Amino acid sequence: MRICFHGAAGEVTGSCTLVETGDIRFLVDCGMFQGGPEARQKNIRALNFGFDVRKIDFVLLTHAHIDHSGLLPRLATLGFRGPVYATQASIDLLEVLLPDSGHIQEKESEWQVRHRRRLGKGERGLQAPLYTVAQAMSSLSLLQPVPYGKPVAVADTVSVCFRDAGHILGSASLEVVVSGEGRPRRLVFSGDLGMPDRPVLPDPARAPQQADVLLIESTYGDRLHRSMQETEDEIVAAFERTRAAGGNLIIPAFAVGRTQEMLYLLVDLVRRKCISPLKIYVDSPMANTATRITASHRELLDPETRQLLDWQQAHPHKVSVEFVADVERSKELNAIRSGAVIVSASGMCEAGRIKYHLRENLPRSECTVLIAGFQAAGTLGRRLVDGARLVHIFGQPVPVRARIYTVGGLSAHADQRALLDWLRGFRQAPGRTFVVHGEPTASANFAQAIRDELGWTEVDLPHAGSCLTL
Repeated sequence: MRICFHGAAGEVTGSCTLVETGDIRFLVDCGMFQGGPEARQKNIRALNFGFDVRKIDFVLLTHAHIDHSGLLPRLATLGFRGPVYATQASIDLLEVLLPDSGHIQEKESEWQVRHRRRLGKGERGLQAPLYTVAQAMSSLSLLQPVPYGKPVAVADTVSVCFRDAGHILGSASLEVVVSGEGRPRRLVFSGDLGMPDRPVLPDPARAPQQADVLLIESTYGDRLHRSMQETEDEIVAAFERTRAAGGNLIIPAFAVGRTQEMLYLLVDLVRRKCISPLKIYVDSPMANTATRITASHRELLDPETRQLLDWQQAHPHKVSVEFVADVERSKELNAIRSGAVIVSASGMCEAGRIKYHLRENLPRSECTVLIAGFQAAGTLGRRLVDGARLVHIFGQPVPVRARIYTVGGLSAHADQRALLDWLRGFRQAPGRTFVVHGEPTASANFAQAIRDELGWTEVDLPHAGSCLTL
């Protein structure tokens, strides 16, 4: 058996692992690199993947986030024709996320053309879009749904069981069993694990009891999240400060997962009379669709969320949520000078309508920006978290006078304690453990925590492009 790490090794994004066993070759995830200009260059370098995509038999997809799924259309464009196995909820999200990603690629390419023309340069050397909307739409035909909790034969010698990872709707950890000569070998891929006792989704399912090989994420492997009570207190403080100052509360949020969590918390705070009735604008077509998809999978939501949905429907005057669809209505929000709570994508402030709302509200000291998610190095969101007093949006300087709040307890990723607790589900240490999906310091610190806390010795940090034979 051979395993190659083509992404999310020594960094958080670009998840893509190639497994070769006998005459079977498959991928676990096929994600895009994200996080500023450097990520785009990595995506360009990954255009041909470094392996023959036509020889890949199938793909196992842990969840729909673009850093795990975003290069599937490129894979299909280069000749991959096998199935992509994912949960039905992930497929529902991918039907929206992948075409939208293709649209972003096309627009970025068009912008590059216009920019070079303004500079009087030709178009030679311009990079074509990673893929188009049409190519993304075509790749959707490869998606095959699998249920949670039931082993599925994906090849004569390979079966997989998807278990709820509690990260976003449809997310899964994978237990892959490879049979053939000798005893079966068990590979476990944690995927992105959610934080226990958080709103909207159930806690992650327990880890399998054994594994020969384990790949474990480490996004927050070097830190602990604040408690939910502290998180709620911070949100209330940000809301009250903004209301007293007469400004707007701007919340950058990932369209899938974070927007729905934020809506839950705001509605629940109103229900418990911690904050006064409010008007929320969700200004992201993607988030609007993702929220609708989330509501359609009521069976995957935790009991508290189902109860809160019922309460909101019974008390529409307490919380008004407007899902902004068209661009003109989005522009009208910029005329609102106070009292608005605007939730908009993208979560790292790199694209989408949030950039317009930041351009309008960052210079205003009476406004507040509430950062409630991971901000990759190089992103606008990260610069705001790091205390920048001047940022550039659409090429123009924008002073940062608004108050920046960072809420640490809303991450969709488990913190170090939760990751270690999940690992305690194994009856014995896996034969080999590989710490992935984390920035170098986070991964290294978490690997050491595994050795210290659990006593596991075979714990390694793979680097991008590395392969090993087992």
